Amino acid sequence: MNKDRKLRLGAFMRPVSIHTASWRYPGGMPDGNFNLKAIVGFAQKLEQGCFDAFFMADHLAVLNMPMDALKRSATVTSFDPLTLLPALAMMTEHLGLIATASTTFEPAYTIARRFASLDHISGGRAAWNLVTTSNPDAALNFGMNEQMEHGERYRRAREFVDVITGLWDSWADDAFIRDAETGVYFDPDKLHVLDHKGEFLSVRGPLNIARPVQGWPVIVQAGASEAGRQLAAETAEVIFAAQSTLAEGKKFYADIKGRMDKLGRDRDHLKVLPGCFVVVGETEAEAREKRALLDSLVHYDSGIAALSISLGHDASGFDPDGPLPDIPESNASKSGRERVLALAARENLTVRQLAGRLGGYSGLAMVGTPAMIADQMETWLMEEGSDGFNIMFPYLPGGLDDFVDKVVPELQRRGLFRTAYEGATLRENLGLPRPENRFFAA
Repeated sequence: MNKDRKLRLGAFMRPVSIHTASWRYPGGMPDGNFNLKAIVGFAQKLEQGCFDAFFMADHLAVLNMPMDALKRSATVTSFDPLTLLPALAMMTEHLGLIATASTTFEPAYTIARRFASLDHISGGRAAWNLVTTSNPDAALNFGMNEQMEHGERYRRAREFVDVITGLWDSWADDAFIRDAETGVYFDPDKLHVLDHKGEFLSVRGPLNIARPVQGWPVIVQAGASEAGRQLAAETAEVIFAAQSTLAEGKKFYADIKGRMDKLGRDRDHLKVLPGCFVVVGETEAEAREKRALLDSLVHYDSGIAALSISLGHDASGFDPDGPLPDIPESNASKSGRERVLALAARENLTVRQLAGRLGGYSGLAMVGTPAMIADQMETWLMEEGSDGFNIMFPYLPGGLDDFVDKVVPELQRRGLFRTAYEGATLRENLGLPRPENRFFAA
């Protein structure tokens, strides 16, 4: 056990709170997802708290749930991540900026160019959250009649990584000589044409932007299925994990790091950060009262729709006060389905109780005083359940302020978290190496 281990902290900020009822909470912000001035303030507050990164998930369709549930959801709309994050880059200096882009629907060349641009605009703070998109309604927005099969989505994603990193390596770091006297702008010997032709992609290249500041923007991944874990072990540098207990976290952590060992990758070059919903109180009772009030604001229609999405199966006909019936597998997220089944079994929840939890937030939660929360985070870190967390705030701005003003100082006092940023780029702050250019080795 390495006593010098430090927590890495991201902030899950799309939607600004994962909890369905956050916009209804007293003092909450109903327009938080679309209030640019407020979001800039959130980013600056996170930077004040020395957070590693601002993490934006994304949806390429309005959530496929019944209108009775959808009309209650604040997640129905939000900014496009790669439109918002350059604006935040201009209003912050150190905070990493993680955006989601889908390998199922977006062209590889476009993804490579947009993230290279964000990396230059931010001075080396960009990260790409690679997703394969399981929402079948997204397919309908991109000219497809049905969603691509799970295994095929991940094979396509693996090819995408090779193509996008190859495009990021189109130019040597010193290709642009810009010699005004001779009139030579770049050295042709330091330009590589990718000319990729594979199972899913045909991309000539080169990328029409200089190599990113970080070499490559940091690669983030969130899949927890077998295919997702292997993709992460091979390619990711941060994993947005979803384990709800320390035992599950340790098992997942050991599995991912073990896969890296087999591949010959340094296990420190991938940070495992589970999503963690944090509710802070002056006392444990106060924190639990906040959580109870928040959960009480979730409507059953929202909960049952969230349950249906997680299961990949319509749950509206289930007996609300009975146990969860047997659920067949579907083409939806396999890990999401398994988490729900495990939660229902572990806590012996009725469909109504499960829907209420799913409609709010059903994953890892730390509810208590700053010292209690720091205790749990320290345990996860030291027992190798994680390398840190992606923090989810219960409501904004109060939940974010509570964490930065009360929990961060407690973590810093214990020597578990930085008091100042270590470097200028997201890679430097996460302790990740700058990748060598595969075509132009130093």
